[in-house]
Amino acid sequence: MTKSKKSIILITGAAGFIPSCLAHRLFKEGHDLVLVDSFHFPEKNKNLEGLSSCKRIERDDLFTWIEENEPAIDFVFHLGARTDTTETKKHIFDKLNVEYSQDIWRHCTLEDIPLIYASSAATYGLGEHGFVDDHEIVNSLKPLNAYGDSKNNFDKWALREFMSPPAWYGFKFFNVFGPNEYHKGRMASVVFHFYNQLIKTGEVNLFKSHKNDYKNGEQTRDFIYVDDLINVMLHFHDNEGKINNGLYNIGTGNARTYNDLAKAIFKAVGKDPLINYIDTPEDIREKYQYFTEADMTKVKSAGYEKAFISLEETVAHYVNEYLAKGNKVYTGE
Repeated sequence: MTKSKKSIILITGAAGFIPSCLAHRLFKEGHDLVLVDSFHFPEKNKNLEGLSSCKRIERDDLFTWIEENEPAIDFVFHLGARTDTTETKKHIFDKLNVEYSQDIWRHCTLEDIPLIYASSAATYGLGEHGFVDDHEIVNSLKPLNAYGDSKNNFDKWALREFMSPPAWYGFKFFNVFGPNEYHKGRMASVVFHFYNQLIKTGEVNLFKSHKNDYKNGEQTRDFIYVDDLINVMLHFHDNEGKINNGLYNIGTGNARTYNDLAKAIFKAVGKDPLINYIDTPEDIREKYQYFTEADMTKVKSAGYEKAFISLEETVAHYVNEYLAKGNKVYTGE
């Protein structure tokens, strides 16, 4: 495809948490953007304040619009997905997370467009095979829910495909938090929920440990701030073609405990910690993860050298610059 027109970056799921933050960063850098989503949810569209000059395309109209307009798309960030981990209807995940992603992949392949897409750390399940972004273990992974299955199914499909975009990177996001997640309800980060719980009650509730080798609140997660996550994605965008295609973890590579997280939130609001430990609900107790930590070896080998900001610093920034200011919208600053 001869790209005689001005190039365009296309972002799917654009009104969502991570994609909207990415859109603000790219817009601030001067890129022309096409934003794709279902724009029928006012609580999500708030995330796009300041981006009114960007082209918006309804998700179901995307390929018709492309056929009719033949835009000179230079890069695709496919970050749109059904992300509700409590959803049990497989056909919804098949349609939105697998089939739509396959259509995006095929278009990028046909038109020679580099592609970044969102996979998930949910593909790792209980971590029986570790948290290493090794292609050899993908077929052996056992996600814990239909969402994780759908993400892993697309990863498996992508790795089997003989024809592919000129550069493609599937990112396994770990526990991301930050501004513009306000609309996500129960699917918002624990940072968001703990902060609001603290403001309402003065306390934070954490799950007890039901394993002898873990103390209460010492269960760990790889928490990553959305700014750090976007920095990694932009490194791959800026160096596409120089980095090996494939799957990559995006976490910090440094697991932290829920106790650490709760204490960081209390510190950010200037209060002494008051933490209660409650029983993990029985319906999730057997599948509850006690440890997740991204192996970041591949990302580092791809030339990413920037240090990740500490949990304490990122929590303080999120709390004081966004949550305490009435859920201020991210602007790329």
